[in-house]
Amino acid sequence: MTQVRIYTTRTCGYCVAAKNLLANKGLNFEEISVDGDQAKRKELVVMSGRHTVPQIWVGDAHVGGYDDLRRLEQQGELDQLLAAQG
Repeated sequence: MTQVRIYTTRTCGYCVAAKNLLANKGLNFEEISVDGDQAKRKELVVMSGRHTVPQIWVGDAHVGGYDDLRRLEQQGELDQLLAAQG
């Protein structure tokens, strides 16, 4: 099964929306909270080049944030990405 990772914070509405989208697809995911953890936040910025959450990976592929995830789902490309990374 493809590993899905999502970096989040507790107060992020887009994080909740992304987790709901993934859960509604029946996907298990690893949630990595960066709340108050400067080391994890720095790791996130180095890996993604972005400072915002959520940041989502499907396997080794960086999807981006919630808007990127939703766009992939609406265009039918998320399932293709999951299959390719699986």
